[in-house]
Amino acid sequence: MTWHLYRLLPHRPDFASTMTGEERTTMGEHVSYWRTHLETGRVLAFGPVADPSRSWGFAIVEGEPDELAELRAADPAVLAGIADADYVPLPGLITAERRDDD
Repeated sequence: MTWHLYRLLPHRPDFASTMTGEERTTMGEHVSYWRTHLETGRVLAFGPVADPSRSWGFAIVEGEPDELAELRAADPAVLAGIADADYVPLPGLITAERRDDD
């Protein structure tokens, strides 16, 4: 399996600072959706990016392109039409060794 960079791209550059109540609710669902995948180990990390040019978010996700397409299709922010998403492979990604704490 390959790691991918998944980018969530809201439709407004200032989205993070101008969300409506409904958009905040949707983004809460989006966070819950990705947290579930984080807990299963499929996602290494996810969150917002402090890019001064626009609002966007990322996830580092393990899977094949068809699996990423399925994740994108089920992302609450994409389903609600408040953001789009894309993903690209990270074939040389180096991560810290995962350890189980005893």
